Amino acid sequence: MSGKYELTADRSGGYVFKLKTHSGEVLMTSESYQTKAAALKGIEVVKADAKGRVVDLTEPQ
Repeated sequence: MSGKYELTADRSGGYVFKLKTHSGEVLMTSESYQTKAAALKGIEVVKADAKGRVVDLTEPQ
C-alpha cells in the first residue's frame, strides 16, 4: 500500500496538503495556497520532484 496526499482548507481560507505514509504518519505539510487549483498543482510538483536524485550533503565534497 502506498502513501497518500490529503488536501484540506486552512484557517486563512487557503488550502494545504499533507503527504502521509500508508500508516498515516505525516511526512510533509505544504505551504498554504490561495486556491484549490494551486494546491493540486503543488501536489503534482511534489510527485514529479520525488523522483529526483539524492544529494548527500553530509559527505565532504
